[in-house]
Amino acid sequence: MAASHAQNQEPISNILIVIAMQTEALPVVNKFNLTEDPQSPFPEGVPWVRYHGTYKDLNLNLIWPGKDPALGVDSVGTISSALVTYAAIQALHPDLIINAGTAGGFKARGASIGDVFIVSDCAFHDRRIPIPVFDLYGVGLRKAFESPNLVKDLDLKVAKLSTGDSLDMTEQDESSIIANDATVKDMEGAAVAYVADLLKVPAIFIKAVTDIIDGDKPTAEEFLQNLAAVTASLDLAVEKVINFINGKCLSDL
Repeated sequence: MAASHAQNQEPISNILIVIAMQTEALPVVNKFNLTEDPQSPFPEGVPWVRYHGTYKDLNLNLIWPGKDPALGVDSVGTISSALVTYAAIQALHPDLIINAGTAGGFKARGASIGDVFIVSDCAFHDRRIPIPVFDLYGVGLRKAFESPNLVKDLDLKVAKLSTGDSLDMTEQDESSIIANDATVKDMEGAAVAYVADLLKVPAIFIKAVTDIIDGDKPTAEEFLQNLAAVTASLDLAVEKVINFINGKCLSDL
């Protein structure tokens, strides 16, 4: 996800924040006083929502995939996140993408509820294609944009992320996640990374842990129980990252 040398030397001005759930998005919207765009830049009829505004020297666009038109729940998962990321890059031409969201974490890898991680690598764990080279395509390993100064300055933990379209985890998923060397597991990150890489826009990923996958509580129950509190941690981390980025070039990150 390397940007051009010229881009690296110019201050970042246009940031695209991709967030999958309304509960995760609204605290960030409120923190930066973003407003919903009544003139959507997206195709007519899609539920995708754009919030935008300026903060310090930055133009912020936050995109949320909206509610499923038929069922009224958040449009989570890889397909919605890939589509909105693609559409937002085409419409808004960001200098940098931030994918922020909650994730499951593995206590065996040192994750605890409320921990916030910057992601170094993204891969899929549920695209199993046991044919040479297609297997690598299925895993879809991509590096996030490297931001060593940001990580050091904000004293953030760094981890690898594994993405799949299910909240729970099968034994096969678990084997793939272990093979991916992942500490955190989500339902969007690697899909956002795929689109960002395809269109050559640098992307960073901020993931906050809502549930311990290798713990003793049911994932769905623990996720819902901790969502509000962990979203506050995520919101704070996003604010710190945005403040760090302000006035800096990509090469300063």
